[in-house]
Amino acid sequence: MRIVSLLPSATEILALIGAADRLVGRSHECDHPGGLGHLPALTASRAGSAPGHALVGDMAPSAIDERVRTLNDAGQPLYTLDEARLASLEPDLIITQDVCAVCSIDHATVLSAAERMPGTPRVLSLNPETVEGVLDDILAVGSAIGMEREAMHAVVGLRERADRALEHVNPYTEGPVVGFMEWTDPIYVAGHWSVQLIERAGGRHPLNETVARPGSGAAVGPQQAERVAGKSIAVSSNVFAAVKPDHLVIAPCGLTLAQSIAETDRLLEQAWFRELPAVRAGRVAIVDGNQMFNRPGPRLYDALEFLVGRLNDRPSLIPEGFPWEQLER
Repeated sequence: MRIVSLLPSATEILALIGAADRLVGRSHECDHPGGLGHLPALTASRAGSAPGHALVGDMAPSAIDERVRTLNDAGQPLYTLDEARLASLEPDLIITQDVCAVCSIDHATVLSAAERMPGTPRVLSLNPETVEGVLDDILAVGSAIGMEREAMHAVVGLRERADRALEHVNPYTEGPVVGFMEWTDPIYVAGHWSVQLIERAGGRHPLNETVARPGSGAAVGPQQAERVAGKSIAVSSNVFAAVKPDHLVIAPCGLTLAQSIAETDRLLEQAWFRELPAVRAGRVAIVDGNQMFNRPGPRLYDALEFLVGRLNDRPSLIPEGFPWEQLER
């Protein structure tokens, strides 16, 4: 089977179940695991660059946000797809998504392109909004490529890792308030699976907490999967500061660790940020948001172990090589 993955998390899933060798094409964002750089990149961002905005990479976060809003308001896509090259690869399966038009190319664009291709390859759309949804995606990919057994083994392994980590969480105490920035200017706080990870690790995320699905009862303990959160939401600095976070995680979506550190340095120039309890106590973690938390793939379990280690004073649980740095003032 010839597979094109236009979604970084799908590429990671394929590698997890031992199917990376079936890839013939990828998105420009598919950078993990290593060794896939020889595959043609079939997408590109239309966000562009803005001369004069050099806080992080080519553009400041505020400029990126403005550019995205402008394109969305005009009804224009944020990504381009090289349809001619895609067709030349003759894929049997194309994997895409429809959960976030800002993160990757959208399902409708890919489906339209596939329908114009000879043979009309199958398009599989992965749209997880929860931790359990990621596990379902692994099973869906396995089913689509005839590797159901491998996918099941991978899911069992991830569940076992989660169980081992969560043994270190005390469910009977009120955990620390966690401030989680998915974007810094404007501030967007955690949504979807990231909120679930925070709460399962023993923290609280009052700015966008999980709620029980209708009809699920108390949804506690074994029913954690029945507690879900909505999309990431924008808040003002005053609102963010008002919850007085005990811990702070800065993991801007799409930014590298170096870029995230640069953005944190910019935040440190602002008095409201310096006065946050987490900053004053030295409990600020800067994370590579491009690799962790923001990709709904297997490495969310690395992120869970990281959070359990941070929030429960168990540093040995943090996976080796996890891309983060402690803020040093």
